[in-house]
Amino acid sequence: MLPLLLLLLSLNQPAATAAATAATAAAQSEGPLLKVKVGIDEDPTTATNKTSDDYYDDSYNDQTNTDSQWLYELIEERDECDPNPCYNNGVCENDGDGDFKCICPRPFKGKRCQSVINVCRNVRCGRGVCVFIDTEPFYECKCIAPFQPPNCRRPSPCNPSPCLNGGTCVKGRTRASFHCNCTENYSGKFCQVGPDDCYEGDGASYRGFVSETISGHDCVPWNTHFVSNLGDDDYTEAGKEEEEEEEEDDGIGPHNYCRNPDGESQPWCFFRHNNTFYWDECNVRRCQGGTALTPTEPSTEVAITRPTPENEFSVCGKLWPSRITPRIFGGRKAKPGTHPWQVSLQTRIRNSTQPFTHDCGGTLLSSCWVLTAAHCIHEENEMQVELGGVDLEKSEPADQKLAVQSYILHENYTEIDDVQYNDIALLKLKPVTEDGLCARETRYVKSACLPPGPFPDGMECSISGFGVTEKDERGSKQLLDTKVLLINQNRCMAPNVLGDLLDDSMVCAGRMQGGVDACQGDSGGPLICKQNETHYIYGVVSWGDGCGKKNKPGVYARVTKFLDWINEKMRSK
Repeated sequence: MLPLLLLLLSLNQPAATAAATAATAAAQSEGPLLKVKVGIDEDPTTATNKTSDDYYDDSYNDQTNTDSQWLYELIEERDECDPNPCYNNGVCENDGDGDFKCICPRPFKGKRCQSVINVCRNVRCGRGVCVFIDTEPFYECKCIAPFQPPNCRRPSPCNPSPCLNGGTCVKGRTRASFHCNCTENYSGKFCQVGPDDCYEGDGASYRGFVSETISGHDCVPWNTHFVSNLGDDDYTEAGKEEEEEEEEDDGIGPHNYCRNPDGESQPWCFFRHNNTFYWDECNVRRCQGGTALTPTEPSTEVAITRPTPENEFSVCGKLWPSRITPRIFGGRKAKPGTHPWQVSLQTRIRNSTQPFTHDCGGTLLSSCWVLTAAHCIHEENEMQVELGGVDLEKSEPADQKLAVQSYILHENYTEIDDVQYNDIALLKLKPVTEDGLCARETRYVKSACLPPGPFPDGMECSISGFGVTEKDERGSKQLLDTKVLLINQNRCMAPNVLGDLLDDSMVCAGRMQGGVDACQGDSGGPLICKQNETHYIYGVVSWGDGCGKKNKPGVYARVTKFLDWINEKMRSK
């Protein structure tokens, strides 16, 4: 059987991926739009999005159900509105079928009132861009100087002067042209960049005023409708105080200054070209020795915080406190550090000189131990693991690559008619230090916890991996993730679902109406459930009947069934 890759399909819209290095997103679109890289010499108009819904069953053609209701069949009846699942002051109503409906205040929409309606759809801003505001009519035109409000059609160069910090505005030859003569030590189109305007590390703390990309494009404001409505989790908030803390921390707001809210290598911004949005790194100087210097090329340094050796991996299942606002990258593209226990298991034929290629997923349990699926292991293959990164095609500072020293298959692992039983294995990594350490703990590399016991049906968990997407059966080079529900075992064993193929070594999860599943290429990857802010590895991606099909949820090795085996093998080695 082919290994399983993670398929991430949204019930509301197609899943975007980073399989391509550039993608376009029409300014008037209401679909999920992910950050799309455009190189300096690249024509933005040639960029494309790549999406997919192929599973290891290539004949699958079922139409994805676009209804966003969760399955709650055979789950103990409860009040779905307690606590309130609706964001942004939405009012929750129970629908009587074990689900809920959110009544959203304007301008919010979505299953949980997490997105914003396109208030800019019919707005024409001339030489400007429509931005979202939180008061009626919920939009305004942000004009590009020298064009003036309210509709950005009338130019008025130098009146008022757009030049800052004592700069002098000089009219050009045309009625809409001007330039700023800046005072000493100031630069930028509006003299807004001061002598100390530079970034350190990866620029996460940068709060300067550069608003131009390295390719010369002007940045658009962060509160444009395009940026505000990225992904499925836009405007998700666990409370107003948390949202305000996040906004203050990442520097995002109603401005167009460069920032780095998502772990890139330096500050960046979105820009618009021919009514299409892209992103690029910014022309920001890098601080060096206390003096702002212009780097010869963009820095790729990432500040990687590491605990002392004696404390490494002493605490499992805890994420590094996030500084990334959810309204920037909700949806499919995983942020750096979101799944720090995620492993890419890579293989090549033993004694070959060919490069390693991604084959399966896995979960880091400790510095030297990885949990994966037994059917991922082949005697003829040499294996290594890659940790820390979120892009297999990009060499990232957080990456750690380690050789696999040995492996242990479960003694009762069998495969019958493409169904794997006791599909679990352990990988022992090769130590790289004298004190026997293998992986080193950082904010991007951490271990998941083994579960204390069974979790309830209906619990929302997550799956992640470098999975196939809607149209690219080769798989995504970008780490993807999505949410699934734990499904009642009796429901999964119904004749119209998976029948008697299941046994107690398995657990199924997904959505019974289809659209979200684990697929070929990421067998062995994690099904992670969070309880009390601790992340537990509850399942190992194993097999399934098709991909994303209705009534065919994904099947995972049930980790609680193998706790004694896992602990015994790790101790004995």
